[in-house]
Amino acid sequence: MKALNNIFKRAEQDPRRIVLAEGEDPRIIEAAVTATSRGIADLTLLGNAETIRGKAEAADLSLSGISVIDPADSGAVERYADALYQLRQHKGMTPEKAAELMLDPLHYAQMMVHLDDADGSVCGAVYTTGDTVRAAIQIIGMADNASMISSFFLMMLCEPFHELKGGVIFSDCGLVIDPDAEQLSQIAMSAANSAQTLLNEDPKVAMLSFSTSGSASHAAVDKVVEATRLVKAQMPDLAIDGDVQLDAAIVAEIAERKVSQSETHGRANVLVFPNLEAGNIGYKLAERIGKADAIGPILQGLKKPANDLSRGCSANDVVNVIAITVVQSQTAK
Repeated sequence: MKALNNIFKRAEQDPRRIVLAEGEDPRIIEAAVTATSRGIADLTLLGNAETIRGKAEAADLSLSGISVIDPADSGAVERYADALYQLRQHKGMTPEKAAELMLDPLHYAQMMVHLDDADGSVCGAVYTTGDTVRAAIQIIGMADNASMISSFFLMMLCEPFHELKGGVIFSDCGLVIDPDAEQLSQIAMSAANSAQTLLNEDPKVAMLSFSTSGSASHAAVDKVVEATRLVKAQMPDLAIDGDVQLDAAIVAEIAERKVSQSETHGRANVLVFPNLEAGNIGYKLAERIGKADAIGPILQGLKKPANDLSRGCSANDVVNVIAITVVQSQTAK
């Protein structure tokens, strides 16, 4: 897994402070211990300190080098609550509600990132995606060059039978249900930037459709064509093809036959799906039938890194997301 190994090497070279909101979950505790032993991050676990230490002891895990904070006992909670009130009072936030929310590890974690007490957050092993994303948008906020939040999976294709090798970005497979052309263009540009950050190679973007170069006529195809045009207008140096079917996006021989003047030449490393239905099905097919390793969903478009986890994640999944969050923070800084 060369792409993933490179991400870990970069994290080891410049570790960042990452907060894990669900510190009482055994998977999170194990991941924190593993990530600390690998030297990729300076980690903080949020939750009841006695519960966290008890679970670590029961699993024979040492929390040496890991900070444990109970928001209820934190000396920062008053400062955090005031910051949240100032940030959200125009939306009806009251001091009382802000104080209540700062006792919640999810909101506390995002405030740590907002106030630079942490460089990034990882949540979602217990919290829903909706709750995780909502708290991140409300507290951390969107990046200056972003108009929306979307997500991607880093798909690792490293088995001997994989003809397409290495890391590939699949977007959006976890968040935006039915993007219009403008939103789809934003997803594509964010995904291209994510590929540049994590894969450390030039992005080659395929705007996927059931049509290639106008082979079918439908409003769904028109959306992809318009989104591609919008991306080219804003990122003229980006290699991008659209509308394009999957085979023409990743098989050079097929691209040569089907796509005149292709910019990716059938070697796309960023696959942008036309909607969430296609994206969710696509990444799970690649994972379950194609035996690709799926890392994510990773959020893109935020001012600072705050990443989601699948509630079915393993401890190893969490370690991978921690490493990605560290690299995102390096780039953001």
